[in-house]
Amino acid sequence: MKLEGIKVVDLSWFLPGPYLTTALADHGAEVVKIEPPGEGDPGRHIRPMDERSSVFFRNMARGKKSVVLDLKSEQGRVDLFRLCCEADVIVESFRPGVAARFGIGYDAVKTKNPGIVYCSISAFGQHGAYPGRAAHDLALEAMTGVLSLTLGDDGRPAIPGIPIADVVSGLHGLSGVLMALLRRQTTGKGDYIDISMHEALMASCANVVGTAFTEDRQPDVKRQRTTGGSAFYRIYDTSDGRQLVLAGQEMKFVKNLLNALGRPELAPLCEWPGAHQKPAMDFLETTFRQKPLAHWMDWLAGLDICYGPVNTLPEAIADPNLLKRGAVLTVDDGRKHFAPVVRFRDEPSRPLYREPLLGEHTEEIVGLRRP
Repeated sequence: MKLEGIKVVDLSWFLPGPYLTTALADHGAEVVKIEPPGEGDPGRHIRPMDERSSVFFRNMARGKKSVVLDLKSEQGRVDLFRLCCEADVIVESFRPGVAARFGIGYDAVKTKNPGIVYCSISAFGQHGAYPGRAAHDLALEAMTGVLSLTLGDDGRPAIPGIPIADVVSGLHGLSGVLMALLRRQTTGKGDYIDISMHEALMASCANVVGTAFTEDRQPDVKRQRTTGGSAFYRIYDTSDGRQLVLAGQEMKFVKNLLNALGRPELAPLCEWPGAHQKPAMDFLETTFRQKPLAHWMDWLAGLDICYGPVNTLPEAIADPNLLKRGAVLTVDDGRKHFAPVVRFRDEPSRPLYREPLLGEHTEEIVGLRRP
């Protein structure tokens, strides 16, 4: 696998850091997860539970090794520093300054291990206007304006279904780690990576900040091309209380559907988003309400357009395309997992679809290293 031989110390909890380190483990890195004594990583206890641990934890800890260290004790800090000095990568998600207080900040580790690639993920970065301030995904969605763009039919902000700030910051951290490892091959030196979840989510708004950048003005959300102002990027009800979406605004898709429905004269309205598209929206709303979702899925399959059903999660997991591609797996113990998204043809990943028991590898990894 691509990352065999890479050793990672994982000092992160919840989603951004573990999302990053799970990708490293999936592709062959040895990821040592440091957990506190007692209850271990809080993710172990996020319901629903599933045999050995929670579904959340096994999704974020598969293929890793668990080492329990008490970082409040001198011996725990000594053991951790030793592990960090032997590692290729460190990922931590403490508040700024905490890692240094534990004696495993970048400068301390770099002195002993100049090749270390050290990634810190925090809500607002290691320096800035909010030093030490805590925040989780929803607060960052609010602060970046993402919630102001995600409005329900009542015009109020709606909570997105996935924690996008967590995911994008984990992916930015992953790209930073891999870039630093690549550069290290020629320089022999590692680097420090400062990932701000605030910045990562703000940068994800690149396609919707047009009026904010040019006019210092909030866009009229319900009139924008991807947030409600286009008949062909919109959610429609069907007769059985379900929904479908149209999600392709290119004129070829617009004409293909409207021609098939006998209303080609509406196509010119759909070139640009805005209130002028209302006749097309009204027609499509009336049309789709006449028959059930299953009928429309069969009918739309015969056209070259972008569309999809609004699936429940169980329906989504059972999607024939995901199943055919092996994207959702049921492993030997009967539990489901998502397969790695990054697929290499010549050197495929071979993930270990098993999360560690708390402290399962402490003696193996730490005990043998103590003098």
